[in-house]
Amino acid sequence: MVAIKGVELLPPKVTMEQALKLYRKIAKIKSTVGKLNSELEHSIVNSQLIQMLTLNESVQSTRIEGTQVTFADMIEDATKKNKSTEAIEVENYMRALSEGIDLITNGMPISSRLIKQLHAVLMGKNTRGTTSSAGEFRTIQNFIGPTNKMEDAVYIPIGAHEIGEYMTNLEYYINGEEHHSFEHKDVSDMEYLLDENSDPLIKTAILHAQFESIHPFLDGNERMGRILIVLSTMKDGLIKHPVFFVSEELEKERLRYYNYLNGVRGKEADWFGWIDFFLDTCQRMSDSMLHKLESITELARIGIKEINSQSGKINHIWMATFNKPYITVSEVASNLGIGVSTARNGLNHLVDLKLIDVDKAKRKNKVYVNYDLLRILG
Repeated sequence: MVAIKGVELLPPKVTMEQALKLYRKIAKIKSTVGKLNSELEHSIVNSQLIQMLTLNESVQSTRIEGTQVTFADMIEDATKKNKSTEAIEVENYMRALSEGIDLITNGMPISSRLIKQLHAVLMGKNTRGTTSSAGEFRTIQNFIGPTNKMEDAVYIPIGAHEIGEYMTNLEYYINGEEHHSFEHKDVSDMEYLLDENSDPLIKTAILHAQFESIHPFLDGNERMGRILIVLSTMKDGLIKHPVFFVSEELEKERLRYYNYLNGVRGKEADWFGWIDFFLDTCQRMSDSMLHKLESITELARIGIKEINSQSGKINHIWMATFNKPYITVSEVASNLGIGVSTARNGLNHLVDLKLIDVDKAKRKNKVYVNYDLLRILG
């Protein structure tokens, strides 16, 4: 099999018929996202939920690349000092994602500067892969394949000397600004140019695939590319909170994901196939996220009703388990600024109500678990 080489500059084009199909799907996705935005605005577990979903995204994104660590592992091992390389990799992803969200929220555009800054966090110490060039574009040729031999490559990205040109083209495109590199596209009457003014979801799909195809770093490109999906949807105002996490859905169809990505490369790029697949993924993710949010909000309300207390403290203790499903007495006391005995009594009351569980055989350092929440988060 001969390796596919390189990728064309943006913008890509599809047929008019394909464009209509894509925009019909986008209308349906945006209807669901609108409901999701509304639910987030009124949810009583807003901030707690976002933190948990961010962690789950970090786990799922690294699992696409072969890690075995689970969401439950990360929750349970949060306080351990000696963590596995895989756990550190997840934490680095979460830190890079959180930093990116802060920067985009404060008005920073998606740029090479931003990407390099986040890549340095993503590829910090004690992670798999090449960390010596963290935060710097590669200066040598790389390739994607099943072995470490170039002759076995499935895809050979652009040369290192072309990265600057391609990243500039990508920056202008995703930020909706004209650039002279866009002018090379000839479009017939039967074709539709997906230019810099296209719908944010289409541009997000293109951003991810183009970045992965440029493959500007020696390592960490795929994780960085999935972080860019979240940042792009926030930058364009598609969603008000950072919950547009597609990695869980992509992980379920890993082989198909890679096949469609490979399809946009070379001279005969199938951009419709990739964007169509990406939009289907977004629809499933949006439906799943809305269901999760509604279920978690309902779980919180059922708990408060079951508690049936005028005291705000016990309600706050219950809500603390949504921020940290595995939690100790000392953590509740510290997080809520209450006495240790109050925290212990409150947690034990929640156990009595069967809202949370605890290892009753353990005498010290007991961990209280909100299993109902963990089941929903999945």
